[in-house]
Amino acid sequence: MDFFISAAHAQEGAAGGDMISFLIMIAIFFAIMYFLIIRPQSKRAKEHRSMVEALSKGDEIVTNGGLLGKITEVGENFIRVELSDGVNVIVQRQSVSAVMPKGTMKDV
Repeated sequence: MDFFISAAHAQEGAAGGDMISFLIMIAIFFAIMYFLIIRPQSKRAKEHRSMVEALSKGDEIVTNGGLLGKITEVGENFIRVELSDGVNVIVQRQSVSAVMPKGTMKDV
């Protein structure tokens, strides 16, 4: 019957990959993730933190909600922003997304 069905012989185990090459591949993967994701994100967070610390009275800002206004009062955690004549809101300092150039409110 060996003529129709070939005899099954034990095969050698699959050649295992070299452990060092596997570790090098993992290290390269983490290096790529660090330089493409982690490092730029931490850089942006550091820039935002320094911008928020530098806020002062008279700065024109845009909040995360899209409100454009001028800072009239600066507190430790909150700032008072004048959106238009007589319209003041209090927002958290961390909600400021950008500091605009002086005179931006006049142009709008």
